Amino acid sequence: MVNKGFKNKGASEVIRKLSNLVIKDFEIPIGVSIGRSNSAMLPTLKQSIQDITESFKKFERSSVKHSYYELNISCPNIIHGSNVSFYPPKNLSQLLSAVQKIKIKKPIFIKMPIELSDRDILNILNVVIKYKIPGVIIGNLQKNKNDPALVKEEVKKWKVGNFSGKPTFNRSNELIKLTYKKFGKKFIIIGCGGIFSAKDAYTKIKLGASLVQLITGMIYQGPQLIPQINLGLIDFLEQDGFKNIKDAIGVNNV
Repeated sequence: MVNKGFKNKGASEVIRKLSNLVIKDFEIPIGVSIGRSNSAMLPTLKQSIQDITESFKKFERSSVKHSYYELNISCPNIIHGSNVSFYPPKNLSQLLSAVQKIKIKKPIFIKMPIELSDRDILNILNVVIKYKIPGVIIGNLQKNKNDPALVKEEVKKWKVGNFSGKPTFNRSNELIKLTYKKFGKKFIIIGCGGIFSAKDAYTKIKLGASLVQLITGMIYQGPQLIPQINLGLIDFLEQDGFKNIKDAIGVNNV
């Protein structure tokens, strides 16, 4: 799937909608994803950090019953100024320091890029762990238009935008493995990218993911994909002799 832009009506509108949400029978975990606004009016690092922290503050003041935050530092569709990137450790440290000052009690997960080198990813993670961020989401969209999972004719047709779904699967898995190998249980890893089946989800879990996140698979296969994955995971766990998901986390990371 081709993804363009970073469309959203803003924190205030999301808060309004979620404040009216009534959940009676089953408490659904709600994650709030916060990233820099996609605006040319934020040309500096300082302005971008202020933009992000203001969204956090709005949710902290709200009555929204959410479970966690996703801090998206990696959307490749955002308009960036010459110095507005949170990949350099110094810039990321400034952002996380500003977020830390808000004294947020709910867990924060950093949405990681997948287009960077292993070394650059580790540099980011080394900053993240200093600020006692509990987890990371691996990862975001695929920018590499030469990925073998892409259909060349489709790439030529859609010249603008970046890709979700299968083109993200392999690199996401590599980075889940890298992160778990280097940091073990110091991070809770949410595996994201190219999940269309229970097998896909199980692959990420065995590489080190404790949880999985998806949307493209559900767009193509419908909401029934989620119970199908859950049932399929039970079968895989039984086949491998595991009692629960926890037993399977990272077993293929050797």
